Amino acid sequence: MLSRTVFSRAVRQTAFSAIRPAATPVAPSPFLLSLAAQRRLISDAVRQAIDKAVASAPVVLFMKGTPETPQCGFSRASIQVLGLQGVNPEKFAAYNVLEDQELRHGIKEYSDWPTIPQLYVDKEFVGGCDIIISMHQNGELAKLLEEKGVLVKEGEQAEGETKE
Repeated sequence: MLSRTVFSRAVRQTAFSAIRPAATPVAPSPFLLSLAAQRRLISDAVRQAIDKAVASAPVVLFMKGTPETPQCGFSRASIQVLGLQGVNPEKFAAYNVLEDQELRHGIKEYSDWPTIPQLYVDKEFVGGCDIIISMHQNGELAKLLEEKGVLVKEGEQAEGETKE
């Protein structure tokens, strides 16, 4: 019902703007004003900290919890996909957004993506859990990670792993 009301209002505004003289100012809708009010500008210090975090490793995941103890199903799924892909732990960094509210809110504006987890590969934003899973399923993620050279090479083991 709400979406129909918002849509109807937008249609009426568009229709009325066609008959309104061009010099008549159009006030922004309350809906657009509330969206603008929700958007929060991050400070330069937070932006620099996120820049540094994104550059800290070739593969970076901003998540809820840690890779060992994810605190939400989406973060868990993202970690599992990266593990299935064979991402080299030496080329991977994870940041727990639950430890820092500035980071938790700032990363959403930084990427212009509303949800967490968020994956960055080679300093480029890839997407959230839904994108990661989709790319995993269609083979795009494997191709990207291989091109960036962040996978454990066959016959090689990551530091700290033992052969059985």
